[in-house]
Amino acid sequence: MNRRVVVTGIGAVTPLGNTAEETWEKAIAGQSGVGLLTRVEAADFPMKVAAEVKEFDPTTHIDRKEARKMDRFTQFAVASALMALKDADLEITEDIAPRVGVWIGSGIGGMETYENQFRMFIEKGYRRVSPFFVPMMIPDMASGQVSIITGARGINSCSVTACASGANSIGDAFKVIQRGDADVMITGGAEAPITNMAVAGFSMAKAISTSEDPNTASRPFDANRDGFVMGEGSGILILESLESAEKRGAKIYAEIVGYGATGDAYHVTQPAPEGEGAARAMKQAIEDAGLTPEDIQYMNAHGTSTYYNDKYETLAAKQVFGDHVNNLAISSTKSMTGHLLGAAGAVEAIFSVKAIEEGIIPPTINYETPDPDCDLDYVPNEARKQGVNAVLSNSLGFGGHNATLVFKKYQ
Repeated sequence: MNRRVVVTGIGAVTPLGNTAEETWEKAIAGQSGVGLLTRVEAADFPMKVAAEVKEFDPTTHIDRKEARKMDRFTQFAVASALMALKDADLEITEDIAPRVGVWIGSGIGGMETYENQFRMFIEKGYRRVSPFFVPMMIPDMASGQVSIITGARGINSCSVTACASGANSIGDAFKVIQRGDADVMITGGAEAPITNMAVAGFSMAKAISTSEDPNTASRPFDANRDGFVMGEGSGILILESLESAEKRGAKIYAEIVGYGATGDAYHVTQPAPEGEGAARAMKQAIEDAGLTPEDIQYMNAHGTSTYYNDKYETLAAKQVFGDHVNNLAISSTKSMTGHLLGAAGAVEAIFSVKAIEEGIIPPTINYETPDPDCDLDYVPNEARKQGVNAVLSNSLGFGGHNATLVFKKYQ
């Protein structure tokens, strides 16, 4: 018999705030975390705005010497994990450490470290390359460092599935607990992609917004959208078996009940026509949860503010929910956070469980001009107070990766 799995802690570092609480409060207030691009020279690129993390000091959470051995994405992950453990009031003792695992995804890992060290190699030769270069760069090091710092000695892994990395990691961690291989999982995603090469690559792929107005650049489902706004940050959840949570009297945000993962087998960057792969992931997750489409009140969309994603995700929702789609609240919180790539699904999972806990659905801001191809209820511009029993959250990545999570109110 599968074990029930609940969410007992959350932590985040995002463009909206350096805690999960601040991030949530600003999201339901409809505030944007997008600003002018500062982490690289904006004059060198068509991209002029970004959703950057602001005033982040890793030494608030991490020893200064150790922080210097971590790429920015790993610093985000460690900070978020420590905040999530504190929120869960969970101490990892010797007794439980072998049953506590870590599964944190990242789409591109330590891109900033790679660029800096390659520049050093070209200018001064291999002897000047840092011995920490490889362990700082590789995407699994967020999981590795969180395990080392927290003492978690259970399964330690990392899903690298582009923009689905965070959601896949949470889904995979959920299954680890469900089948009995761990009692607690520290899971989510982390990304710090605002670097010269990443900005150059996404600019040449014509996927990025070239708007110069940070207040309106990220506009999912709007007819005038022109690409996604790159963001950075991390979201971490503490997943726990219901037995473990009850035994220690933990606070429970919500229950995670469903996970679907599919491949488009279509194109390296474009989603499959009609959102076919995304629809299968959504159906899988709902079936895995033992629910029907009519049981879902809110869908946190992948909603990237790109032409094909928003159109095809809308079509996928219509395929999956049928007539119920007209009663479904849908929003893209990327309108406020920007697109955090491998961390997006994790931060959006936090929004999903908070929507259940507080009965508030965050909005899609900057929704001004309806698109005939995107004609559903996107909770435009203002948060909505509404009881939420079950939430479906989508994450769709380059390479045709589709991941869907379903959370429901704990009863």
